[in-house]
Amino acid sequence: MTSVQIVEVGPRDGFQNIGPFIPTETKIAMIRGLAAAGVRRMEITSFVSPRAIPQLADAAEVLANVLAQGAVLPQVLVPNARYGHKAIEAGARFLSYVISVSESHSRSNVRVGPNEALADYARLVAEAPAGIRMRLNLATAFHCPFEGMTPATAVLDLLGRALEVRPDAEVCLCDTTGRGTPDQVAALFDSVMTAFPEVSTWAMHAHDTYGHGRVNVRAAYERGVRIFDSAIGGLGGCPYAPGASGNVATEDIVRLFQNCGVETGMDLAALLPLGAAAAALPGANCSHIPANTETNTAQNACK
Repeated sequence: MTSVQIVEVGPRDGFQNIGPFIPTETKIAMIRGLAAAGVRRMEITSFVSPRAIPQLADAAEVLANVLAQGAVLPQVLVPNARYGHKAIEAGARFLSYVISVSESHSRSNVRVGPNEALADYARLVAEAPAGIRMRLNLATAFHCPFEGMTPATAVLDLLGRALEVRPDAEVCLCDTTGRGTPDQVAALFDSVMTAFPEVSTWAMHAHDTYGHGRVNVRAAYERGVRIFDSAIGGLGGCPYAPGASGNVATEDIVRLFQNCGVETGMDLAALLPLGAAAAALPGANCSHIPANTETNTAQNACK
């Protein structure tokens, strides 16, 4: 049976946009519940300025607890080399580094342009100890909240230079605003896979702002992508992308792949109450069709 790997990003991408601070023990309990439901890889937090994102000020404590549990493969998002080193010092061994393709979003998100962000990524790669795994997230690969649709040529140019820095990095194309469409997703993955056949691992990060999340996941799957980000309960949104709302819900894409006969390794029945609990968190921002309702829409269908 064909299988996919779902990367649960709720504890990072989902929680970061919530205003009221979520107690650290609540975050850890959610991570444990997700692990019990079959999640084996998770973006658990981000090492970032607590002034910029106060919700993730407990990153080191969350990471230490997850490492002690040993139940999931934890990855942590880092915005620059400085915080990449902080993550490594705290015990992280799988970093997810984000570079925005769009100049405007890059300056809004990390206060530097894509070229400076790429140079900082190169410094981190050069200075990181052996054995550190790396994922490269290309934010605004499909659309920028300030500049509109992202030209494929810009993605190809930035990715080509980034692969010179770390050829074995996992590459994730991110639909940061949720405005991507299935034909755009398919065309962009065709372009990057053709241009960079040496990349062994591709991933897709979808948001469901306009209800495109699952159809975009399916489009990427049909192009050969086998790693997908999602957030329990459809939590999420980018604090530096105006209008972006929830990630595609973990429960929804598990249902999607089950309907397609594709193995995820996750227990949908166990995920549903976790999704409800996530959506009920004070200040939670969710945008998805509830996963506990049966639908026969094209979003849930398989070719």
